[in-house]
Formats: sequence, structure tokens, C-alpha cells
Amino acid sequence: MFNDDLLSDRVAKMKLQRCRNRETERRERIFNDKVRTIGVDKEALNIQMKDREKQEEAAREEQNAHDAGILHNSKVACLLHSREVKERRAMERAIVDYQRQDQQPRGQREFDPKDPDRCGKTHPGDAQMVLPGLVGEDPDSESRRRRQKEQLREWLIQQQSEQAAERHQRKLEEQRYDQSREDMDNKALQLQSLEVERRKAAAMVTKEYNLAKIDEKRCQRGDRYDEGNQTGTGNHLRGQLMVPGMVGVPGSCPSSDRKAPQESLQQIIQFQKYQIEEKKRAELEKKQDEEQHDRVRLDSARTALFMERQQARLNKQLRRQVDSTNVKLAETHKQQNPEIKRGSIDDTFFSKFNTCSR
Repeated sequence: MFNDDLLSDRVAKMKLQRCRNRETERRERIFNDKVRTIGVDKEALNIQMKDREKQEEAAREEQNAHDAGILHNSKVACLLHSREVKERRAMERAIVDYQRQDQQPRGQREFDPKDPDRCGKTHPGDAQMVLPGLVGEDPDSESRRRRQKEQLREWLIQQQSEQAAERHQRKLEEQRYDQSREDMDNKALQLQSLEVERRKAAAMVTKEYNLAKIDEKRCQRGDRYDEGNQTGTGNHLRGQLMVPGMVGVPGSCPSSDRKAPQESLQQIIQFQKYQIEEKKRAELEKKQDEEQHDRVRLDSARTALFMERQQARLNKQLRRQVDSTNVKLAETHKQQNPEIKRGSIDDTFFSKFNTCSR
């Protein structure tokens, strides 16, 4: 019973830790400028709903399995208890039958040969067969069993109250988590609306300023082109100047010089060409750096392989030199002690040993 409670506690802690990890990941995803998604992500909400349904289904299955295990264990305990009671009763009946059949008064320890009818003459109150306090006699069994039932009932009530408090605490934590998530979503929506309004205002101000500068230039220069060419050029320039990202291009932003629209377009085209060339040059430099790195890596690998082979060659030479030196030393030793050769040892060789009392 206590093991089941501990297992449920661990499962609850794991679920709470999982919720906290999801909350941490969600905060990192929202407050990170690189991966932040502004607005309500419907797909993410659907995924969260599916995950919540899966978690609830898994929790229900786990609870059902837990209840089934408890029910099975209870049935097994009842069967074992009933079997134990039946065996105890059968043993008691067997003991009584054995005493009635095999333990006759003549075979008992209390039998007196001088007075065979002593057991019949003894008063029932004085004829106590078992001393008080011995095994088999329990006068307080009923009261002890009653106290055990009361204690078991108190334990069950305490466990139920603890489980109810734990469920209430878990429900409060989930409510707080949902409330904090809603607050953060509302705050993100407010920030998104403010950002959109600021961008719209900046775009409108930039557009109006560019249009005013174009009209001013057109009035000062006094263009004599036809009305169709003027309309096409004006629309083209407006399309180029309304883009907020092209503010840094030469000729698109207002300046102190007074140049014609054709010159501005030419500057834009030249600047774009310059950007393309710079991008190609950067890619070429990156490719050259990578090739240089690959060449250095290959050269290092070749040098390491060459050094390894050279070291192996030196080791082989040293091994051959050591072997030749050992052979020469062995030949010199044999020449200095010719009597050690197999088959040439005589009695004088053994006479050198045990020449003293020690």
C-alpha cells in the first residue's frame, strides 16, 4: 500500500517537472528574438491540445492499471487469507482428532497408575491442561483484533485525506500555470500590436517624406517629358522609395544634392551591382579559405603519416640492432664457458660446487 503511494508521488513529481520544462522551453521560445513567433500559433495550440489529450489518456490508463492491480492484489490477499483460515481449521481438527484417537488417558503425562480415575475426579476449574501465557492461548485476541481494525480504518482515512489534498494542490498548480500562460500570451499580443502600429507609422512617414522630396525635385528641375513618361517614372520611383529596406541605397534617401530621377536610378543600379560583386567576392574568399584549410589538413595528415612510418622504421632498426647485440653476447659467453655446451660437461664442472661446510 505504501509502495503504491510512493509510486504515485514519483509519477506526480515527474509530471510536474515535465510541465515546468515545457514552460521553460516556451519562455525561451517567446523571449528569444531569433526564434520568437508573434501572434497566436494555431498549429502549436493544436499540438498542445493533442499532447494534453495524450497525457490525460495516458494518466487514465495508468490509473486504470493501478486500480486493476490493487483489485487483483486484494482478491489474491482474500484468497490467501481464506486458504490460511481453512488450513488452520483443518490443522486444529486434525490435532483434536489425534488427541481423541491416539492420546488416551494412559499415554498422558498426568495419568496416575495408582489412581486411574484421577482426571475424572478433578474439578473442571482445576483441570487446566495448558498453562496461562503459553502458545495457543490468547485471551485478548478479540480486543487486539478490534484495535487492529480501528487502526487500519484510521490509516485508510489518513491516506484518503492525503490523496485528496494532493489532488487539490495539483489542481491549484495547473490553474496557476494556465493563468500565467494566458497572461504571457496576452502580453505577447499587446507587444505585437504595438510593434505593428510602430512599423506602419514609420512606413507612412517614410513614404510621405519620399513623395514630398520627389515632388520638390520635379518642380525645381521643371521636367519637360510627356505626361505618360512622367507618370511611369514617378510610379517607378515611388515603388523603389516605399520599400523601408532600401533606405541605405544611394539616391533613394533625401539628401542635399539635386539630381535627376534617371541619375538616381543609375546610382541604384550601380549600387546593386556593387553589392552583387561584393557578395561574389566574399563567397570566393570563403571558398579559398576552405580550400586552404583542406590543404593544410591534408598536409598535416601526410606529415603525421610520414612521421609514423619513419618511427616504425627506426623501431625496426633498433630491434635488429638489439637482436644482433644479444646474439654476439651469447656467442661470447659460450666462448668464455665452453664446458656449458650440452654433452661436454665433465666431473670437474660439478667439483666447483659444495666446496665448503656452508
